[in-house]
Amino acid sequence: MEQFAQFKVGAQRVYGMLHVPEGERPASGWPSAVILHGFTGNRGGDHRLLPLLSRFLAARGVASLRFDFRGSGESEGEFSEMTVAREVEDVEAAFDYVRGLPMLDPERVMLLGFSMGGLVAALAAERVRPHRLALWAPALPELWLPLLRGGYAPPVILDYGGWPVGREFLLEMPRLRPLEAAARWGGVARVFHGDADQVCPPAFGVRYAQALGCDAIAIPGAGHTFDSLDAVEMLYRETARFLTGG
Repeated sequence: MEQFAQFKVGAQRVYGMLHVPEGERPASGWPSAVILHGFTGNRGGDHRLLPLLSRFLAARGVASLRFDFRGSGESEGEFSEMTVAREVEDVEAAFDYVRGLPMLDPERVMLLGFSMGGLVAALAAERVRPHRLALWAPALPELWLPLLRGGYAPPVILDYGGWPVGREFLLEMPRLRPLEAAARWGGVARVFHGDADQVCPPAFGVRYAQALGCDAIAIPGAGHTFDSLDAVEMLYRETARFLTGG
């Protein structure tokens, strides 16, 4: 079953898609995963990476919620208002929404973040307490520090290839400590990254895995978006194995 989902964060509506497995529901409800897209992305992901993941998980008994952060995709808000702190708020609201659905198990809501969504997931984990945490090619704040030209943020908006990046987003980057947050959380986690990723290099994944005290799974030959059929097959298989308890 796939159906549109929406919830509010403050006065703004967030839109997403809910995937629920078919068949007889477990007595406690289906386990589920909240899925976070990356910077300038949306709930579709690159080459349909996230919708196909949701369907792959549903076929294996795991529900999922994919949603557009405020200011991205179809959700309300402006991209110029986007900050990591606001996206963490969106994750908290998403967990409240999922935990309130009667067909899902409120004790087994997991969190998966891709790229900047991985950074957001690491920061949000100690707040939402996911059952398990999966990070795909997670980003670190240093990725955006070059945009602080000469150490200074633009006065209002930076034109980033047609995306209006707000001053507050850039100013918060040096203050973010996702590795420290990940270490404080201390739950069950796994990191997945392509060993040919040139956007968020494999060293980022290793640093997250060390902070989380977990394994880092390298996908051979994969770039940042896991851009081959073989890479996607392995990524989905290993992710599903982890989220289902393997």
